This record gives sequence, C-alpha cells and structure tokens, in this order.
Amino acid sequence: MECLTCDATLALDMTESGHAQAFDVRHRRVVVIGAGQAGLSAAHFLQRAGLVAGVDFEVLDANPTAGGAWSHRWDALTFDRVNGLHDLPESELGDVDPREPAREVIKRYYSRYETENGLSVDRPWRVRSVTRIDDGASRVRPVERYEVTAEHPDGRTAVYRAGAVISGTGTWDHPYVPWYPGAFGGRQLTTRDFTSPADFVGRRVLVVGGGISAVQFLQMLDEAGVDTLWSTRTPPRWREAPFDPMWGLDVENSVAARTRAGLRPLSVVAATGLPLTAEGRADVERGLLVSRGAIAALTDDGVDFADGTHESVDVILWATGFRAALSHLAPLGIRDPAGGVVMADDDVSVIVSPGLFLVGYGRSASTLGATRAGRRAARAAVRATDVSATDVREPAESVTG
Repeated sequence: MECLTCDATLALDMTESGHAQAFDVRHRRVVVIGAGQAGLSAAHFLQRAGLVAGVDFEVLDANPTAGGAWSHRWDALTFDRVNGLHDLPESELGDVDPREPAREVIKRYYSRYETENGLSVDRPWRVRSVTRIDDGASRVRPVERYEVTAEHPDGRTAVYRAGAVISGTGTWDHPYVPWYPGAFGGRQLTTRDFTSPADFVGRRVLVVGGGISAVQFLQMLDEAGVDTLWSTRTPPRWREAPFDPMWGLDVENSVAARTRAGLRPLSVVAATGLPLTAEGRADVERGLLVSRGAIAALTDDGVDFADGTHESVDVILWATGFRAALSHLAPLGIRDPAGGVVMADDDVSVIVSPGLFLVGYGRSASTLGATRAGRRAARAAVRATDVSATDVREPAESVTG
C-alpha cells in the first residue's frame, strides 16, 4: 500500500501467531545508524547540506540515552584516563572535571550536541537488518535502495526506506574472545561486562589482552587492592615516542590499506602500540604491568601458560578487543572472503553496495577519524541520493589529511 506523495506508507507483517500487524514504512533520503561520534558527525554534515532531521534523514540509536558506547562505561573510568576525545563538528567539549566518570561527561556532551543541533535522534531503536530493495519494487522516492528494519524494546517495529545508509554502529556490541583449549570453571567476563573494580576484591583476576583497556583494568584493580595477573599473546608493545599528528596519519594510512584490500581491521594496539606514561613506567618497574606471556590452555581452576607454568585464578577478564558490529548488514553480503569489507579510496564507501557507507570503521575508528568520516559519508550520501543536490558546504578534503 503506497502513496506516491506520502512520507509514510503502510505495510503488513505476519506475527508468530499468524496474525497480520500493520506498521508504517517511513521514507528518507538517508538513514544514519548509531549516534556515537561518527553518527552525530554524519548527521551534522547532512544538515549542512540542507537536509532536515526527521524529514530528509533519520538517526536511529540503540541506546536509551545519548553517549554511544561511552554510556556503558564504568564509574572508575574517569575522564583523565580517556585516551583522547576529539570535539564534535563546530562544538567544543569545554572544561570538565578530570575525575568525573567519562561516561557522564560524554553523555552530557553528546546530549547537548543533539539538542542544540536539532538532530532528532530516535531511540532506543536497534536496527536488525538492512536489505536491498528490488529494482522492480515501486518507490515513493526516486532513489530508494535500502530497507532498514529496527526494533524497539517494547516490541514495536519501524521500517525505513532510503537511498543511502550511513552505518556507525562501532564495535561495542561485538566483543572478541579468543579460543583456547580446555575450560575454565570460574567467572569470565569481557570489557563490555565490567562495572567496578570493587566487584573483584578478595579474588585473583587474570587480565588477558595487550591493549590500553587491559592496562587500565590492571591499574584500576590494583588500586582497589585486587590481586592480578596479566597475559598477552606477544610481549607488550610500549611506545615512548610522542603520538604526534604525522605518526597518527601513518597509522591511519596503514589501517586504510588493509580495509581497501578487504582485510579485517587490526586492533588499535596493533597499529599504535601502548603509550608508556610515567605512571605506566613505574607500574612496569614494580611488576604490575609485566606480562606472564601467552596462554596455552584453560583449566578448571586457572590457566596453563605457554612457558609450562600454571596459575590458579578466580576470574578471567578478557580485554581482548572488539570486532566491527556489522550483523545488521549481513543480508547485503558485503563481507569479503579476506575477512573484512572492501572500502573505496574515500574509506567510507562500500565498494559492493553503492549508497552504503561505514563510519567508525577501519581508519575512522578513533574519535578524530570518526568525525572526518562522518563528513565524507554525508557528502557521499547527498550525492548518491540526489545528483542535483548541493554538496556539503565545505572545501574539498583529502582523505589523507
């Protein structure tokens, strides 16, 4: 049931009981999935192109509040422990209390940004699937390539049809845990499950992983008086040189080379190494940040290490990183046999699916990279949905700048 002049059409779906239920199909030029740094940046630049939030484009976010993945972080992660936060476009974070939980700082900042810019973020809606619209299907808009289906916690379904989709779902929903032989009988959790160091007082905790999160967990747990061990697959890659812009650009370019070849992006630490601060150096010298090496196998009461030793532990905390959360895009078949998604030279366009853009993926996984990617994706989405539209009012940008 479609109306060529309407903004919404009516569709029918069959429930499990066999009854038909009706829901609106809403029509937008662009649907943005995710309201983290990348999604908000994309929404901002869509506005700069003259598109209207809630009319021409829609921002869908699975979280109940502003803040993206930051809204799930633990109290002990104070803002002074955050490894950098780039300002959103045309907005400054301003002065903050460094000892305030980063979660609250960033939730407040993102919420203010959404309100001041009138981005009309629709939440909490979790996008379950993005599918292609058949070429023969009737369309309300001249260019409609994708159908986006989202679910609300109360059971409602929302369906959007759009000419372009900008996916900025990040990695938080897809923690990675490596496989080891054997089975551990104690508690296991990932970075996503962590709430407070106080939960582990009186227990012996093995932290697994070679990234910044693992280092922060070890330091936080130690401050709470928790007995810890550290395991890394390879020796920690400490970096004492400054993280200057040119070095950062080299890292971005190396990540881009992988994604343009369809390879899975490497972990952050694989590209950057671990910054060795004065506090970190002291923790290395006193043995806190010294890895026991790689795990060989899990046992009921602990782990066997590759060096032949065994350690009994009560808890294993897997700080082993995340993978891109792209399950909602599975119907599009965009994953390459090499394990990743083949990206165009602009690092946001998916080669095999015109009108689909990934932000916060690959080289744009940092907050700075996410902001730049949002700008490029917005420009490309405007072009993809209306060849006569005025592009984003910004000077041309090199993707290596």
